[in-house]
Amino acid sequence: MTKAAAGSPENFNLEGQLALVTGASRGLGEGCALALARAGAGVVLAARDRDGLMLVADKIEELGRTAHVLAVDVTNLETFAAALDDLPKVDIFINNAGTNRPQPFLDVDVDTYDDVTNLNVRAAFFAAQAVARKMVKEKTEGCIIHMSSQAGHRALRDRSVYCSTKFALEGLNKTMAFELAEHNIRVNAVAPTFVETPMTRPSLDNQDFRDYVEGKIKLPRLGQVEDVASAVVFLASPAASMITGSSLLVDGGWTIH
Repeated sequence: MTKAAAGSPENFNLEGQLALVTGASRGLGEGCALALARAGAGVVLAARDRDGLMLVADKIEELGRTAHVLAVDVTNLETFAAALDDLPKVDIFINNAGTNRPQPFLDVDVDTYDDVTNLNVRAAFFAAQAVARKMVKEKTEGCIIHMSSQAGHRALRDRSVYCSTKFALEGLNKTMAFELAEHNIRVNAVAPTFVETPMTRPSLDNQDFRDYVEGKIKLPRLGQVEDVASAVVFLASPAASMITGSSLLVDGGWTIH
């Protein structure tokens, strides 16, 4: 198939693609799912919150796209992998499910470490493996995008556990890209700064913390869900067909200094 000329709208068209998004019931996951649907993709929405997923599915169907709800806990590795058998081929996987519990390093408790690491690293690793196995088996030349963070590139205050998980995800991103390239499966990451979502709202409502964040972001505003979703659509699209093993920082300039 002839590649469209640079800048052509069809280079960003995901018509006929099926995207699977984890953590899709709210926040970045919801935003990415809606953006992929606007670009033409059908979307499979995965998360524990079925009611939340149904609300997102309604929004996608209002766009004239198909939406399938997959109420599953990604930390249940066998259940998630088995659920993939019921799906048609997956062209795009957004490995988005994640969490954070900010604590000073000296105060981190074992339960917090285990819970954050279990979702952000262990579940993310095996969810990506399950999707990649499906792509290879079905000879799908697909795209996998990890939801990383600027915390995978810089140390952040009171986030030693979160940072360690995102540095791990950045390493996984590169090694997956290296091993899956022979199958023409592209693997990339998106690394946002603090974005106003339900997960970050409690921290950003603290004025001292908000001042700290706004002082680090060089552009004069906080990140928005749409900023991250646009980066995801780009990496999923034919416009990024020669990009793999990269991490796209959506950080407003935080990491340049």
